[in-house]
Amino acid sequence: MLPRARKSQLVVQSLPDELLIYDLDSHQAYCLNRTAAVVWQSCDGRRTVEEMAQVLEKEIGYPVSKRLIWFALEQLEQSRLLEERVELPVFKERMTRRELTRKLGFAVALIPLITSIIAPAAVHAASCAPIGGTCTTNAICCTKLCINQTCVCIDVQGPCSQAQPEQCCSGRCGSANNKCLP
Repeated sequence: MLPRARKSQLVVQSLPDELLIYDLDSHQAYCLNRTAAVVWQSCDGRRTVEEMAQVLEKEIGYPVSKRLIWFALEQLEQSRLLEERVELPVFKERMTRRELTRKLGFAVALIPLITSIIAPAAVHAASCAPIGGTCTTNAICCTKLCINQTCVCIDVQGPCSQAQPEQCCSGRCGSANNKCLP
């Protein structure tokens, strides 16, 4: 079996000891620790599990069990970061993360870890709350006006400040009379 990392519809960002992957299809984000990242990057469709273990050994400078690679491949598959389904070998007993931790002892940092990250919708990533949004201070609202924990705007002919025309529902404050314009 020669696993291949999925590359299409993914946005990948490398960091010093981890890899961030955003899946454009599922809008799911993943953070791979160093071990999981090395395994995923080794999944080129040409390397065997044994060869991936050698790549990881060179990268971290510590002997690696093939079982560790299989554990990483299982997580990568569950996260849909591989092209095809991986046929896992049948082990006498299925190894959990806890058992792997116990077996590795001090080298627990080697355990491949893929963390799913909740990515906010674009509307939640906005820098300010829209009219009708919940607020606790004026600074939270796009209109810079929070009344009764709700972002509001000043209607036409209401008083406004030239310095903050965004408080007007129209976004325009008349310079002659400091009243909101239609």
